[in-house]
Amino acid sequence: MSLVVNQIGGLAASGNRMIDRLRQKAFLPESRKGLNVRFGIAEAAQLLSCSTNRIRMAEDDGRLPQPPATDTGRRLGYTVGELLNMRKVLGASPERSPLDVPAVIAVQNFKGGVGKSTVTTHLAHYFAVQGYRVLVVDCDSQATTTTLFGFNPHFNISREETLYPYLSIDPTQADLLYAVKQTPWPNVDLIPSNLELFDVEYELAASGSDGQSVLAARFRKLKQGLMDLARSYDIVILDPPPALGTISLAVMQAANALLVPLAATTPDFCSTVQFLSMMDQVLQQLKGAGIDVNYSFIRLICSKFDSNDPSHAMVRAIMEQSFGPALLPVPILESAEISHAALRMMTVYELEKPIGTARTHKRSRQNLDEALGQVEQLVTQSWGRVTPASEEELVHAAA
Repeated sequence: MSLVVNQIGGLAASGNRMIDRLRQKAFLPESRKGLNVRFGIAEAAQLLSCSTNRIRMAEDDGRLPQPPATDTGRRLGYTVGELLNMRKVLGASPERSPLDVPAVIAVQNFKGGVGKSTVTTHLAHYFAVQGYRVLVVDCDSQATTTTLFGFNPHFNISREETLYPYLSIDPTQADLLYAVKQTPWPNVDLIPSNLELFDVEYELAASGSDGQSVLAARFRKLKQGLMDLARSYDIVILDPPPALGTISLAVMQAANALLVPLAATTPDFCSTVQFLSMMDQVLQQLKGAGIDVNYSFIRLICSKFDSNDPSHAMVRAIMEQSFGPALLPVPILESAEISHAALRMMTVYELEKPIGTARTHKRSRQNLDEALGQVEQLVTQSWGRVTPASEEELVHAAA
């Protein structure tokens, strides 16, 4: 093997050392004690669809604990865990009823660079802030989502902690409970990934003449394992590989909803059209093989949209003409705040304070809430729910 080829291992080792340094500098889950973001009483009231007075009354009568304060008496705000407790005390939990089917959303596109893992992690944290119980499953051996949750896939995650022991030709696990890891978010769990998960693809490709039946069995097995786990959650978010392989096919069959992120460029649009065409063919083949695939919704969401770029506006107009109502009306804006957070291996929802300007942070957060809130509406609609009226709306209606 040439000296040039031998450099690859050294480059990988050097890169992994830098990831560890970035984690320590950014105080990611392994090195920080927990999630440090807090919400003021006005934001808490908005999230709970109640008045600030109702929260203060619950604190005064002892149903809720008083939030900690500084030496000057200024409230520090509420943690995510405290918000979850407030929801229970005040009857403001959005958790599904036992008869509602958990939403299992695959965030999929075979085109790389569309922000698939960024959308996945922001969507998970958005749902967490809203009070849902969330499970994120990283099915991609590149493990970007695992990294964004603060784990180094090379050093912190072994193959036995991924989906591999459950999906391999010779499985050592009968269910997926072994792989679930806690995250700094009290209502978000993660099944991580690493490069060795790709061994599943090799094994199934080498399964010989019985490969087709083995493949079908793995499809059904992943779906069953996820549905067993999903009983403890409201939302399951799947991040599959950006390629048409065994794991991607299994994810497509295991999901009951599909979210397709795409950037506002001509190559991304063309690639997504090819992805949809390929997916249609594959789904027809799965159906012919007796493998059931059913989605409560399929939506495309424009990611990395620059509202100041005329070419982005033109491509988005093409998307609207082509996809109609299947394209969510609010895109995810390209934002320096998202990029700055990603550099720290975080999402905008994890930031204690703005990294850039307060205006940039506020605009990014408002856009993410609105864009990802569209997905929440689709989920709750599948549960037969409508958006509840706020106290203010009820007061105005009574007047």
